[in-house]
Amino acid sequence: MLGAIHFGVLAACVVLFVPMAMAGWHLSRHKILFFSGALFISLAVCVHLTPYFPSVSDIVASVSSVVVYDHRSSCINLVNEITWDVKPKPAEPAGKNGSKLDYFEKNWDWVKLRKVMDCEFQKLGKSDASDLLNGSWVVVAGDSQARFVALSLLNLVLDSGSEAMESAKADLFKRHSDYNILVKEIGMKLDFVWAPYETNLTDLVIVYKKERKYPDVLMLGTGLWHMLHVNDASDYGDQLKKLRSNVESLGPFSPEQDGSVSVRSPHLFWIGMPVEVLLPTELFNQMWFVSLNTVWHAYDRSLGESKILRQTGGPLILLDIQSFTWNCGPQCTLDGMHYDGAVYDAAVHVMLNALLVESHQRL
Repeated sequence: MLGAIHFGVLAACVVLFVPMAMAGWHLSRHKILFFSGALFISLAVCVHLTPYFPSVSDIVASVSSVVVYDHRSSCINLVNEITWDVKPKPAEPAGKNGSKLDYFEKNWDWVKLRKVMDCEFQKLGKSDASDLLNGSWVVVAGDSQARFVALSLLNLVLDSGSEAMESAKADLFKRHSDYNILVKEIGMKLDFVWAPYETNLTDLVIVYKKERKYPDVLMLGTGLWHMLHVNDASDYGDQLKKLRSNVESLGPFSPEQDGSVSVRSPHLFWIGMPVEVLLPTELFNQMWFVSLNTVWHAYDRSLGESKILRQTGGPLILLDIQSFTWNCGPQCTLDGMHYDGAVYDAAVHVMLNALLVESHQRL
């Protein structure tokens, strides 16, 4: 290596100084022409010497990496950065059948930081959401949290309070059942798959792979049932790793032996667990509450260690229900597991904005 460098330096000296000396001898009265020639020769020598000095090459590469700014990656990392404004309503809600949720106004928006504002996140109306999801196959699979996310998505693309929406609401919440609907106006197919355990999600992904039929948007989320009925954070982490392995094999796709090929990978999301799993004053005593929340933290660590989330190098973009529920607060839940619709509305808008970012779209 040193021999090559020495030879390169010697060659550079010959190439640089000999022509410059000759040019100085003959062009001493033409200083501008002499300076131009010297500058050109110097630049040429620098270009030829660069490969011999790894440190210089590294500097050039590092500058290039700074210049190429990945807007998508940055904004995906910021899409969950929302803030809440929860305050009592100025007047008591009408009717005697209301819950404490009806006594609070719950508004949210993305935080007003420059880096977040530069991503141009926005709440989508029915028209924009319908345009974005037009002709799409959307699958939401998981436990009751996933079911509420599916409800919020339907509430956005269907007319709220319409007969179609009321019918969907009734059918979607039939206990422990699957649900599907075709929104004919936009050609969007939505499937909700009841899959309370991680193994259920893995089985679902395997079916898609075997049938070579993949949804455009796939939202997955479990954890509550495993935590309440199995109570083994280590096993939960192991199951998530198996799920991650199968989800990763969904894309990118390559041609099969029969010549068929999938044109695109699904957009993949993970529906996080709520942060306040149980409220002691409403379901269990204080000791059980403390114990269960200790378990929750263990499950949260297992989720991170499974590397299933995009932020830890995995395939799934997080819909951060943990953050949403924590910041919305106890005024947004009745039982500590299921939250006000505003929480799931926020998750849906985060998902839609992530789709816009990943597909380089602006509405």
